[in-house]
Amino acid sequence: MKKVTVTSLREMKSHGQRITALTAYDYPIATLLDAAGIDIVLVGDSLGMAFRGESSTLGVTVEDIAYHTRAVRRGVKRAFLVADMPFLSSHGGLETTLNNVRRLMADGAEGVKIEGATPQLLGAIARLTEAGIPVMGHIGLTPQSVHQLGGYRVQGKDDDAARRIVEQARALEEAGVFAIVLECVPDDLAEKVTKNVTVPTIGIGAGAGCDGQILVITDLLGLGDGTPPKFVKRYADLRGVISDAVAGFAADVRHGAFPDAAHSYGPTPRRLKAL
Repeated sequence: MKKVTVTSLREMKSHGQRITALTAYDYPIATLLDAAGIDIVLVGDSLGMAFRGESSTLGVTVEDIAYHTRAVRRGVKRAFLVADMPFLSSHGGLETTLNNVRRLMADGAEGVKIEGATPQLLGAIARLTEAGIPVMGHIGLTPQSVHQLGGYRVQGKDDDAARRIVEQARALEEAGVFAIVLECVPDDLAEKVTKNVTVPTIGIGAGAGCDGQILVITDLLGLGDGTPPKFVKRYADLRGVISDAVAGFAADVRHGAFPDAAHSYGPTPRRLKAL
């Protein structure tokens, strides 16, 4: 299949072709997503919650993202690979931001995602895109600002908040982003943003009016241990499958049913006699 690029993602929007995106944190899942034809694979800071069981994304570091990016890179051939810029990694000045981006790109990322659209971040995004680095924007619910937002809540519900999100999307487009993630915003607002920018919008909890959709892979596969957000559709119950498999293994071992002859190496009489 043809390699996904920034150019082909723009073409998909212009042709009305929906974009698929999922997170990945390891090589086995990355290979499956790539083989299935997923367009964008994101090494998300969601790994803090989905992969490590933390209560937020705030504990994830650039080193963490770099480690998982190296693993995912080995499994991704066709998809466009994006790495998250974790909490505060884009706020320490332009030189610090550039060094963090350089690290993630060196570890295999083809682009980076930056949450928020403050004047400081817009300036950094503009400098990055001028340097030829693909940047994905992220507005609406920005998990790195969860404490400031007062929790994981739908954003843009009143007129002023909705207007601000539209303005942020336009500002991100002007700064040069190749796509914008819209998280947890009303579907009519997401559709308006999508029609008002020329770059693809990728929704998560933002309705069907976006140019594409993204989910956290552990949510999609049913690996989480809690109640998922309203916008999550579970396409499998791998938690149940894995639990049954592990219980079956434990029972077989305890009853002496594993390993059996089919899963053991045959006897070597000559060697045993020598011993």
